[in-house]
Amino acid sequence: MDDAEHAVRAEVEAFLDEQWDPEITVGDWWDRLAASGWGFPTWPIEWFGRGGDNDLLTLVSSIFQERGVLGAPGGLGQTMGGPVVVQHGSEEQCRRFLPALANGSEGWCQFFSEPGAGSDLAGAQTRAVRDGDEWIVNGQKVWTSGALSTERGMLLARTDLDAPKHKGLSYFIIEVDQPGIEIRPLKQMTGQSHFNEVFFTDARVADADLIGRAGDGWAAATTTLAHERSNRAGTVGVAGGPGGARRGGLRERIVGEVIEEARAIRQQVSTSSDPRNPGIVGRTSPVSLIAEFDRAGDRMVRQRVAQYYSLIRLNEMTRERTRAAAVSGRSPGPASSTTKLSRSVATRLNRDLGPEIIGAQALLVGPDAAVDGAVAAATVQAPSTSIAGGTDEVQRNIIGERVLGLPREPDISKDVPFRELKVGTQRREDEP
Repeated sequence: MDDAEHAVRAEVEAFLDEQWDPEITVGDWWDRLAASGWGFPTWPIEWFGRGGDNDLLTLVSSIFQERGVLGAPGGLGQTMGGPVVVQHGSEEQCRRFLPALANGSEGWCQFFSEPGAGSDLAGAQTRAVRDGDEWIVNGQKVWTSGALSTERGMLLARTDLDAPKHKGLSYFIIEVDQPGIEIRPLKQMTGQSHFNEVFFTDARVADADLIGRAGDGWAAATTTLAHERSNRAGTVGVAGGPGGARRGGLRERIVGEVIEEARAIRQQVSTSSDPRNPGIVGRTSPVSLIAEFDRAGDRMVRQRVAQYYSLIRLNEMTRERTRAAAVSGRSPGPASSTTKLSRSVATRLNRDLGPEIIGAQALLVGPDAAVDGAVAAATVQAPSTSIAGGTDEVQRNIIGERVLGLPREPDISKDVPFRELKVGTQRREDEP
Protein backbone atom coordinates (compact mmCIF):
# COMPACT_ATOMS: atom_id res chain seq x y z
CA MET A 1 0.00 0.00 0.00
CA ASP A 2 1.53 3.34 -1.07
CA ASP A 3 1.34 6.55 0.94
CA ALA A 4 -1.60 8.01 -1.02
CA GLU A 5 -3.68 4.87 -0.62
CA HIS A 6 -2.79 4.68 3.05
CA ALA A 7 -3.90 8.29 3.54
CA VAL A 8 -7.24 7.68 1.81
CA ARG A 9 -7.88 4.56 3.85
CA ALA A 10 -7.10 6.39 7.06
CA GLU A 11 -9.45 9.27 6.15
CA VAL A 12 -12.32 6.99 5.14
CA GLU A 13 -11.97 4.83 8.23
CA ALA A 14 -11.85 7.90 10.45
CA PHE A 15 -15.08 9.12 8.84
CA LEU A 16 -16.75 5.74 9.40
CA ASP A 17 -15.55 5.56 13.02
CA GLU A 18 -17.14 8.92 13.70
CA GLN A 19 -20.30 8.84 11.56
CA TRP A 20 -21.37 5.21 11.01
CA ASP A 21 -24.24 4.08 13.23
CA PRO A 22 -26.49 1.10 12.33
CA GLU A 23 -29.20 2.46 14.67
CA ILE A 24 -29.91 5.65 12.68
CA THR A 25 -32.23 5.86 9.67
CA VAL A 26 -31.06 5.30 6.12
CA GLY A 27 -31.90 8.93 5.38
CA ASP A 28 -29.68 10.20 8.19
CA TRP A 29 -26.81 8.00 7.02
CA TRP A 30 -27.16 9.04 3.38
CA ASP A 31 -27.22 12.71 4.46
CA ARG A 32 -23.90 12.20 6.27
CA LEU A 33 -22.48 10.26 3.33
CA ALA A 34 -23.49 12.95 0.83
CA ALA A 35 -21.93 15.70 2.95
CA SER A 36 -18.66 13.76 3.20
CA GLY A 37 -18.20 13.15 -0.54
CA TRP A 38 -17.32 9.50 0.09
CA GLY A 39 -20.64 8.19 -1.25
CA PHE A 40 -19.82 9.26 -4.81
CA PRO A 41 -16.05 9.80 -4.75
CA THR A 42 -15.78 10.26 -8.53
CA TRP A 43 -18.33 13.09 -8.64
CA PRO A 44 -16.93 16.65 -8.65
CA ILE A 45 -15.84 17.99 -5.27
CA GLU A 46 -18.38 20.81 -5.45
CA TRP A 47 -21.19 18.29 -6.09
CA PHE A 48 -20.95 15.77 -3.25
CA GLY A 49 -17.88 13.96 -4.53
CA ARG A 50 -14.11 13.86 -4.17
CA GLY A 51 -13.15 14.43 -7.80
CA GLY A 52 -11.36 11.09 -7.85
CA ASP A 53 -10.83 8.37 -10.42
CA ASN A 54 -11.83 4.73 -10.72
CA ASP A 55 -9.02 3.60 -8.42
CA LEU A 56 -10.37 5.82 -5.65
CA LEU A 57 -13.88 4.45 -6.15
CA THR A 58 -12.58 0.88 -5.98
CA LEU A 59 -10.58 1.56 -2.81
CA VAL A 60 -13.43 3.33 -1.00
CA SER A 61 -15.90 0.61 -2.02
CA SER A 62 -13.61 -2.08 -0.66
CA ILE A 63 -13.33 -0.26 2.69
CA PHE A 64 -17.12 0.04 2.96
CA GLN A 65 -17.52 -3.64 2.14
CA GLU A 66 -14.88 -4.67 4.68
CA ARG A 67 -16.70 -2.69 7.35
CA GLY A 68 -20.16 -3.94 6.37
CA VAL A 69 -21.38 -0.38 5.82
CA LEU A 70 -24.40 0.60 3.72
CA GLY A 71 -23.30 2.20 0.47
CA ALA A 72 -24.61 5.26 -1.35
CA PRO A 73 -28.09 5.27 -2.91
CA GLY A 74 -28.32 3.62 -6.31
CA GLY A 75 -30.74 3.85 -9.22
CA LEU A 76 -31.11 5.39 -12.68
CA GLY A 77 -30.93 8.89 -11.26
CA GLN A 78 -27.60 8.23 -9.56
CA THR A 79 -25.97 6.11 -12.27
CA MET A 80 -27.25 7.99 -15.33
CA GLY A 81 -29.14 11.16 -14.40
CA GLY A 82 -26.50 12.64 -12.11
CA PRO A 83 -23.63 12.32 -14.59
CA VAL A 84 -25.83 13.76 -17.38
CA VAL A 85 -26.76 16.80 -15.29
CA VAL A 86 -23.09 17.37 -14.41
CA GLN A 87 -21.99 17.07 -18.05
CA HIS A 88 -24.85 18.82 -19.86
CA GLY A 89 -26.75 20.81 -17.24
CA SER A 90 -26.21 24.25 -15.75
CA GLU A 91 -24.74 25.06 -12.36
CA GLU A 92 -28.21 26.02 -11.15
CA GLN A 93 -29.57 22.61 -12.23
CA CYS A 94 -26.72 20.83 -10.49
CA ARG A 95 -27.57 22.80 -7.36
CA ARG A 96 -31.25 21.77 -7.55
CA PHE A 97 -31.04 18.17 -8.73
CA LEU A 98 -27.84 16.63 -7.38
CA PRO A 99 -28.48 16.96 -3.60
CA ALA A 100 -31.61 14.79 -3.77
CA LEU A 101 -29.75 12.17 -5.82
CA ALA A 102 -26.70 12.19 -3.55
CA ASN A 103 -28.75 11.63 -0.38
CA GLY A 104 -31.30 9.27 -1.91
CA SER A 105 -34.31 11.47 -1.29
CA GLU A 106 -35.28 11.18 -4.96
CA GLY A 107 -35.36 8.43 -7.54
CA TRP A 108 -35.53 8.99 -11.31
CA CYS A 109 -36.86 6.90 -14.18
CA GLN A 110 -36.21 7.12 -17.93
CA PHE A 111 -38.80 8.29 -20.49
CA PHE A 112 -37.08 7.41 -23.77
CA SER A 113 -38.54 4.50 -25.79
CA GLU A 114 -41.88 4.80 -27.56
CA PRO A 115 -44.16 2.34 -29.42
CA GLY A 116 -42.90 3.77 -32.73
CA ALA A 117 -39.39 4.69 -31.62
CA GLY A 118 -37.43 1.94 -29.91
CA SER A 119 -34.18 1.19 -31.68
CA ASP A 120 -34.66 4.37 -33.71
CA LEU A 121 -34.82 6.58 -30.63
CA ALA A 122 -34.27 9.72 -32.71
CA GLY A 123 -37.71 9.06 -34.21
CA ALA A 124 -39.41 9.88 -30.89
CA GLN A 125 -42.75 11.61 -31.44
CA THR A 126 -43.68 12.72 -27.91
CA ARG A 127 -44.12 16.49 -28.25
CA ALA A 128 -43.19 19.33 -25.93
CA VAL A 129 -44.58 22.75 -26.85
CA ARG A 130 -43.40 25.95 -25.16
CA ASP A 131 -46.00 27.76 -23.05
CA GLY A 132 -44.39 30.69 -21.28
CA ASP A 133 -42.04 29.39 -18.60
CA GLU A 134 -43.26 25.82 -19.12
CA TRP A 135 -43.51 23.17 -21.79
CA ILE A 136 -46.69 21.15 -22.42
CA VAL A 137 -45.98 17.47 -23.10
CA ASN A 138 -48.17 15.02 -25.04
CA GLY A 139 -47.29 11.52 -26.18
CA GLN A 140 -46.53 8.00 -24.98
CA LYS A 141 -43.48 6.22 -23.61
CA VAL A 142 -43.00 2.49 -23.01
CA TRP A 143 -40.66 0.06 -21.20
CA THR A 144 -40.27 2.52 -18.33
CA SER A 145 -39.06 0.81 -15.17
CA GLY A 146 -39.53 2.51 -11.83
CA ALA A 147 -42.18 4.97 -13.03
CA LEU A 148 -44.52 4.08 -10.14
CA SER A 149 -41.94 4.69 -7.42
CA THR A 150 -39.79 7.59 -8.62
CA GLU A 151 -40.18 11.34 -8.29
CA ARG A 152 -38.73 12.52 -11.61
CA GLY A 153 -38.07 11.19 -15.09
CA MET A 154 -35.45 11.85 -17.76
CA LEU A 155 -37.68 12.82 -20.70
CA LEU A 156 -36.72 12.97 -24.37
CA ALA A 157 -39.34 14.95 -26.30
CA ARG A 158 -39.58 16.61 -29.70
CA THR A 159 -39.65 20.39 -29.58
CA ASP A 160 -39.08 21.24 -33.26
CA LEU A 161 -40.88 19.47 -36.11
CA ASP A 162 -39.04 21.48 -38.76
CA ALA A 163 -35.58 20.28 -37.70
CA PRO A 164 -34.14 16.88 -38.72
CA LYS A 165 -35.03 14.13 -36.28
CA HIS A 166 -31.72 14.19 -34.35
CA LYS A 167 -31.76 17.99 -33.99
CA GLY A 168 -35.33 18.66 -32.91
CA LEU A 169 -35.24 16.77 -29.61
CA SER A 170 -34.92 18.21 -26.12
CA TYR A 171 -34.02 16.63 -22.78
CA PHE A 172 -36.06 17.46 -19.67
CA ILE A 173 -36.18 16.37 -16.05
CA ILE A 174 -39.94 16.11 -15.44
CA GLU A 175 -41.91 15.58 -12.23
CA VAL A 176 -43.76 12.25 -12.41
CA ASP A 177 -46.50 12.85 -9.84
CA GLN A 178 -48.82 15.16 -11.78
CA PRO A 179 -52.32 14.88 -13.33
CA GLY A 180 -51.02 14.82 -16.91
CA ILE A 181 -49.03 11.59 -16.49
CA GLU A 182 -50.75 8.18 -16.44
CA ILE A 183 -48.72 5.04 -15.68
CA ARG A 184 -49.87 1.54 -16.65
CA PRO A 185 -47.83 -1.55 -15.64
CA LEU A 186 -47.02 -4.03 -18.43
CA LYS A 187 -47.47 -7.75 -17.80
CA GLN A 188 -44.48 -9.73 -19.07
CA MET A 189 -44.37 -13.37 -20.13
CA THR A 190 -42.43 -14.04 -16.93
CA GLY A 191 -45.59 -13.15 -15.00
CA GLN A 192 -43.94 -10.03 -13.57
CA SER A 193 -44.34 -6.33 -14.33
CA HIS A 194 -40.91 -4.70 -14.33
CA PHE A 195 -41.92 -2.11 -16.92
CA ASN A 196 -44.69 0.39 -17.59
CA GLU A 197 -46.24 2.30 -20.43
CA VAL A 198 -46.68 6.00 -19.67
CA PHE A 199 -49.13 8.44 -21.25
CA PHE A 200 -48.56 12.22 -21.27
CA THR A 201 -51.68 14.35 -21.71
CA ASP A 202 -50.95 18.05 -21.33
CA ALA A 203 -48.30 17.24 -18.74
CA ARG A 204 -46.12 20.17 -17.74
CA VAL A 205 -42.41 20.64 -17.21
CA ALA A 206 -40.66 23.89 -16.34
CA ASP A 207 -38.30 25.47 -18.85
CA ALA A 208 -35.80 25.61 -15.97
CA ASP A 209 -35.78 21.79 -16.09
CA LEU A 210 -34.61 21.69 -19.72
CA ILE A 211 -31.09 20.19 -19.79
CA GLY A 212 -28.97 22.17 -22.21
CA ARG A 213 -30.67 24.10 -25.02
CA ALA A 214 -33.91 23.24 -26.78
CA GLY A 215 -33.13 21.02 -29.75
CA ASP A 216 -29.83 19.77 -28.31
CA GLY A 217 -31.32 16.84 -26.42
CA TRP A 218 -29.70 14.16 -28.55
CA ALA A 219 -26.27 14.81 -27.00
CA ALA A 220 -27.62 14.29 -23.46
CA ALA A 221 -29.59 11.25 -24.63
CA THR A 222 -26.52 9.53 -26.09
CA THR A 223 -24.61 10.19 -22.85
CA THR A 224 -27.46 8.57 -20.93
CA LEU A 225 -27.54 5.55 -23.23
CA ALA A 226 -23.79 5.07 -23.03
CA HIS A 227 -24.03 4.79 -19.24
CA GLU A 228 -27.03 2.46 -19.50
CA ARG A 229 -25.40 0.09 -21.99
CA SER A 230 -22.23 -0.32 -20.02
CA ASN A 231 -24.33 -0.96 -16.90
CA ARG A 232 -21.59 0.07 -14.49
CA ALA A 233 -20.18 2.87 -16.59
CA GLY A 234 -20.21 6.37 -15.19
CA THR A 235 -19.99 7.55 -11.62
CA VAL A 236 -21.65 5.18 -9.18
CA GLY A 237 -21.81 5.07 -5.43
CA VAL A 238 -19.70 2.94 -3.17
CA ALA A 239 -20.65 -0.53 -2.00
CA GLY A 240 -23.80 -0.81 -4.06
CA GLY A 241 -26.46 0.72 -1.84
CA PRO A 242 -30.13 0.35 -2.93
CA GLY A 243 -32.20 3.05 -4.57
CA GLY A 244 -33.75 5.57 -2.21
CA ALA A 245 -36.85 7.34 -3.51
CA ARG A 246 -39.07 8.96 -0.88
CA ARG A 247 -42.05 7.15 -2.33
CA GLY A 248 -40.41 3.84 -1.49
CA GLY A 249 -40.01 4.79 2.18
CA LEU A 250 -36.43 3.53 2.37
CA ARG A 251 -34.99 6.69 3.93
CA GLU A 252 -37.20 6.22 6.99
CA ARG A 253 -35.98 2.69 7.71
CA ILE A 254 -33.24 1.75 10.18
CA VAL A 255 -29.85 1.16 8.58
CA GLY A 256 -29.11 -2.08 10.45
CA GLU A 257 -32.40 -3.64 9.33
CA VAL A 258 -31.71 -2.80 5.68
CA ILE A 259 -28.25 -4.34 5.91
CA GLU A 260 -29.62 -7.58 7.36
CA GLU A 261 -32.18 -7.81 4.56
CA ALA A 262 -29.44 -7.20 1.99
CA ARG A 263 -27.37 -10.02 3.48
CA ALA A 264 -30.35 -12.37 3.24
CA ILE A 265 -30.84 -11.43 -0.41
CA ARG A 266 -27.16 -12.02 -1.17
CA GLN A 267 -27.44 -15.43 0.44
CA GLN A 268 -30.44 -16.22 -1.72
CA VAL A 269 -28.64 -15.06 -4.85
CA SER A 270 -25.72 -17.32 -3.99
CA THR A 271 -28.06 -20.30 -4.23
CA SER A 272 -30.24 -19.16 -7.16
CA SER A 273 -28.80 -16.45 -9.38
CA ASP A 274 -30.91 -13.64 -10.77
CA PRO A 275 -32.10 -14.73 -14.26
CA ARG A 276 -31.80 -11.11 -15.45
CA ASN A 277 -28.10 -11.02 -14.61
CA PRO A 278 -26.57 -14.48 -15.05
CA GLY A 279 -23.00 -14.79 -13.85
CA ILE A 280 -20.34 -17.28 -12.93
CA VAL A 281 -21.66 -18.08 -9.47
CA GLY A 282 -25.19 -18.89 -8.39
CA ARG A 283 -27.22 -22.02 -8.52
CA THR A 284 -28.63 -21.38 -12.02
CA SER A 285 -25.24 -20.58 -13.53
CA PRO A 286 -24.06 -23.32 -15.94
CA VAL A 287 -20.85 -23.50 -13.91
CA SER A 288 -22.90 -24.59 -10.88
CA LEU A 289 -25.50 -26.68 -12.74
CA ILE A 290 -23.03 -29.10 -14.32
CA ALA A 291 -21.80 -30.02 -10.84
CA GLU A 292 -25.25 -30.27 -9.23
CA PHE A 293 -26.67 -32.39 -12.07
CA ASP A 294 -23.50 -34.45 -12.65
CA ARG A 295 -22.88 -33.31 -16.25
CA ALA A 296 -19.18 -32.46 -15.89
CA GLY A 297 -18.29 -35.69 -17.67
CA ASP A 298 -20.01 -34.61 -20.88
CA ARG A 299 -17.25 -33.08 -22.99
CA MET A 300 -19.60 -31.09 -25.24
CA VAL A 301 -21.43 -29.56 -22.29
CA ARG A 302 -18.15 -28.87 -20.52
CA GLN A 303 -16.79 -27.09 -23.58
CA ARG A 304 -19.88 -24.83 -23.84
CA VAL A 305 -19.73 -24.05 -20.14
CA ALA A 306 -16.08 -23.06 -20.54
CA GLN A 307 -17.13 -20.78 -23.39
CA TYR A 308 -19.77 -19.21 -21.15
CA TYR A 309 -17.25 -18.72 -18.33
CA SER A 310 -14.80 -17.03 -20.71
CA LEU A 311 -17.50 -14.67 -22.03
CA ILE A 312 -18.51 -13.62 -18.52
CA ARG A 313 -14.92 -12.97 -17.42
CA LEU A 314 -14.08 -11.00 -20.58
CA ASN A 315 -17.23 -8.96 -20.18
CA GLU A 316 -16.30 -8.10 -16.60
CA MET A 317 -12.89 -6.86 -17.75
CA THR A 318 -14.39 -4.76 -20.56
CA ARG A 319 -16.95 -3.30 -18.16
CA GLU A 320 -14.17 -2.28 -15.78
CA ARG A 321 -12.29 -0.54 -18.61
CA THR A 322 -15.48 1.25 -19.63
CA ARG A 323 -16.15 2.44 -16.11
CA ALA A 324 -12.55 3.59 -15.71
CA ALA A 325 -12.85 5.67 -18.88
CA ALA A 326 -16.11 7.24 -17.75
CA VAL A 327 -14.97 8.22 -14.26
CA SER A 328 -11.83 9.81 -15.70
CA GLY A 329 -14.02 12.18 -17.70
CA ARG A 330 -13.97 10.36 -21.03
CA SER A 331 -17.09 9.08 -22.77
CA PRO A 332 -17.68 5.32 -22.42
CA GLY A 333 -17.75 5.28 -26.24
CA PRO A 334 -18.23 2.13 -28.32
CA ALA A 335 -16.81 -0.05 -25.52
CA SER A 336 -20.20 0.25 -23.82
CA SER A 337 -21.79 -1.31 -26.91
CA THR A 338 -19.24 -4.12 -26.84
CA THR A 339 -20.12 -4.81 -23.21
CA LYS A 340 -23.85 -4.72 -23.90
CA LEU A 341 -23.56 -7.05 -26.91
CA SER A 342 -21.29 -9.48 -25.06
CA ARG A 343 -23.79 -9.65 -22.20
CA SER A 344 -26.55 -10.55 -24.67
CA VAL A 345 -24.44 -13.36 -26.14
CA ALA A 346 -23.64 -14.73 -22.68
CA THR A 347 -27.29 -14.56 -21.64
CA ARG A 348 -28.43 -16.53 -24.68
CA LEU A 349 -25.76 -19.14 -24.03
CA ASN A 350 -26.89 -19.37 -20.42
CA ARG A 351 -30.49 -19.72 -21.65
CA ASP A 352 -29.55 -22.68 -23.86
CA LEU A 353 -27.22 -24.37 -21.40
CA GLY A 354 -29.65 -24.51 -18.48
CA PRO A 355 -32.22 -26.74 -20.24
CA GLU A 356 -29.45 -28.75 -21.91
CA ILE A 357 -27.89 -29.55 -18.52
CA ILE A 358 -31.00 -30.33 -16.47
CA GLY A 359 -33.21 -31.70 -19.25
CA ALA A 360 -37.02 -31.70 -19.21
CA GLN A 361 -37.07 -30.34 -15.67
CA ALA A 362 -36.25 -26.96 -17.21
CA LEU A 363 -39.89 -26.72 -18.30
CA LEU A 364 -41.15 -26.61 -14.73
CA VAL A 365 -41.67 -23.59 -12.49
CA GLY A 366 -42.43 -23.16 -8.81
CA PRO A 367 -40.81 -24.26 -5.55
CA ASP A 368 -41.20 -27.99 -6.35
CA ALA A 369 -39.32 -27.69 -9.65
CA ALA A 370 -35.59 -28.23 -10.08
CA VAL A 371 -33.62 -25.24 -8.82
CA ASP A 372 -36.95 -23.77 -7.69
CA GLY A 373 -37.93 -23.20 -11.32
CA ALA A 374 -35.19 -20.59 -11.79
CA VAL A 375 -33.94 -22.17 -15.03
CA ALA A 376 -37.39 -21.79 -16.62
CA ALA A 377 -37.52 -18.20 -15.38
CA ALA A 378 -34.10 -17.47 -16.90
CA THR A 379 -35.22 -18.97 -20.22
CA VAL A 380 -38.24 -16.69 -20.64
CA GLN A 381 -36.38 -13.65 -19.27
CA ALA A 382 -33.40 -14.01 -21.63
CA PRO A 383 -34.80 -12.18 -24.71
CA SER A 384 -35.05 -8.91 -22.78
CA THR A 385 -31.26 -8.63 -22.55
CA SER A 386 -31.02 -8.27 -26.33
CA ILE A 387 -33.59 -5.45 -26.31
CA ALA A 388 -33.24 -3.35 -23.15
CA GLY A 389 -30.75 -0.49 -23.37
CA GLY A 390 -30.55 -0.72 -27.16
CA THR A 391 -31.01 -3.80 -29.34
CA ASP A 392 -28.15 -6.04 -30.42
CA GLU A 393 -28.58 -4.72 -33.97
CA VAL A 394 -27.99 -1.15 -32.79
CA GLN A 395 -24.86 -2.21 -30.90
CA ARG A 396 -23.47 -3.96 -33.99
CA ASN A 397 -24.02 -0.83 -36.05
CA ILE A 398 -22.15 1.26 -33.47
CA ILE A 399 -19.25 -1.19 -33.31
CA GLY A 400 -19.08 -1.46 -37.09
CA GLU A 401 -19.00 2.29 -37.62
CA ARG A 402 -16.95 3.50 -34.65
CA VAL A 403 -14.57 0.58 -34.11
CA LEU A 404 -14.19 -1.12 -37.49
CA GLY A 405 -14.51 2.06 -39.54
CA LEU A 406 -17.22 0.67 -41.79
CA PRO A 407 -19.42 3.09 -43.77
CA ARG A 408 -22.38 4.46 -41.85
CA GLU A 409 -25.74 2.90 -42.55
CA PRO A 410 -27.54 5.00 -45.21
CA ASP A 411 -29.94 7.48 -43.63
CA ILE A 412 -32.01 9.50 -46.09
CA SER A 413 -33.74 11.23 -43.17
CA LYS A 414 -30.58 12.89 -41.85
CA ASP A 415 -31.33 16.36 -43.26
CA VAL A 416 -35.10 16.07 -43.75
CA PRO A 417 -37.46 18.02 -41.46
CA PHE A 418 -39.10 15.61 -39.03
CA ARG A 419 -42.64 16.61 -40.04
CA GLU A 420 -41.94 15.30 -43.57
CA LEU A 421 -40.85 11.85 -42.40
CA LYS A 422 -42.89 8.70 -42.09
CA VAL A 423 -41.38 7.15 -38.98
CA GLY A 424 -42.81 4.83 -36.38
CA THR A 425 -46.53 5.56 -36.06
CA GLN A 426 -46.29 8.96 -37.71
CA ARG A 427 -47.80 9.65 -41.14
CA ARG A 428 -46.82 12.47 -43.41
CA GLU A 429 -49.33 15.29 -43.66
CA ASP A 430 -50.05 14.48 -47.33
CA GLU A 431 -51.01 10.85 -46.57
CA PRO A 432 -54.61 9.72 -45.97
